[in-house]
Amino acid sequence: MKTATTATITATIPTPYKRKQINVDGGFNMEEEEEEKKIVGIMTDGVSNGFYAVDPFFLKWTVHDMVNVAKHHWLPCFFGFGLLFFMAVEYTLPMVPASSPPFDLGFVVTRRLHGLLSSWPELNTLLAALNTVFVGMQTTYILWTWLVEGRPRATISALFMFTCRGILGYSTQLPLPEEFLGSGADFPVGNVSFFLFFSGHVAGSVIASLDMRRMQRWELAWTFDVLNVLQVIRLLGTRGHYTIDLVVGVGAGILFDSLAGKYQECIRRKSIAAKEAFFS
Repeated sequence: MKTATTATITATIPTPYKRKQINVDGGFNMEEEEEEKKIVGIMTDGVSNGFYAVDPFFLKWTVHDMVNVAKHHWLPCFFGFGLLFFMAVEYTLPMVPASSPPFDLGFVVTRRLHGLLSSWPELNTLLAALNTVFVGMQTTYILWTWLVEGRPRATISALFMFTCRGILGYSTQLPLPEEFLGSGADFPVGNVSFFLFFSGHVAGSVIASLDMRRMQRWELAWTFDVLNVLQVIRLLGTRGHYTIDLVVGVGAGILFDSLAGKYQECIRRKSIAAKEAFFS
């Protein structure tokens, strides 16, 4: 006797989900709502003909949620207000005319220092010489970590950074500030030409300082940071760099140190994979 088989078609009903409150301990995540917010139509042989429902996340916010966000995530909120503020500034500020020199807030702040250095050339030369010594300290430390300690990360960072600086500096050649105070004792020595964007002095110091922190050489790292701040003030006072050159120099030091670390990790993984393939 044969048994008759029947095909079954099952209609699946979307599972209701419940909204949960934000964790008060600082978590930004609302607890997961059940499964996917998916409305599935008729299921035949496991094939779905359904579609995804539009369920905007922000429609489920409450006042309690927003208070928790402002309380536990005040930094992104601060930057959000900063975005709105500087949008208003940018869209209402008159543009600097092409016939005028660039406006630089750092030049405004260091106006007195610039006046002092321009009226006292010997002081300008002394500070330039000290700054050149500091550049030598950076270079010596970065090479020492590779040649003596066998840790090439800082050297790789510097190579990445100076190559990128050369490309960007050549691509956009900014005009030398009108009030620039050169010195034969400054690095590069001899009043030769140099790229303004971005500051290799500052970026190199940041790379060295980050390596010192990795090795827990805290006093040396803080010494380099203080000297770097003094270097920034001097470069603004002599009009040797625009403010944007110096700020981007800090970011470039951090960025290329991170990229050098990722490069080393990538090489390490490839080496491990090659050894495993060789011995397998």
